Amino acid sequence: MDPTSGDVILLLSDVHAHYHVIDAQVAHAEELIGQPVIQVLVLGDFGLFAPNLHAYFRRGRRRFLRPVAFIEGNHEDYIAFDDLVRDYADVVTHLPRASVQTFGRLRFLCLGGARYMDAWSTPPGCEISDQDIARCLALEPGAVDIVLSHDCPTGIGVDHDRDLGHLGEPGVAV
Repeated sequence: MDPTSGDVILLLSDVHAHYHVIDAQVAHAEELIGQPVIQVLVLGDFGLFAPNLHAYFRRGRRRFLRPVAFIEGNHEDYIAFDDLVRDYADVVTHLPRASVQTFGRLRFLCLGGARYMDAWSTPPGCEISDQDIARCLALEPGAVDIVLSHDCPTGIGVDHDRDLGHLGEPGVAV
């Protein structure tokens, strides 16, 4: 909750195409705090996959209870990503990497993707690049209030499998 405005922004992660969970979490949050959620932000692994999106939103004719936006994680369809973002813009909003988005009175820096996890769960297109980091660091001090990321800082989070240690530390170093 933004203490200066009373706006409630719900942060979720790793929905993995279980879209019904979003509305269940909204209902739970609103009941618990007694205020409406103005925005849901999914911090990666929303589940941007054509069959799941089509079944839930087109065939099932469903919509979310509240506006939903997401940064990408390492489990999205990166081959069809741009087309899916465009085709489902009526139900969910993608927050591009290194963009600053305002919700309520807070400014969020969006850094979707993953720096490196492992070969089987880091598809081409999801990896955070040095250029993504440089664009974030180019922002003026004080330009954002909160950083949204699917990845963790280097040295914090899940270690690589010991057989992958030669790939370096997981996470983002700045």
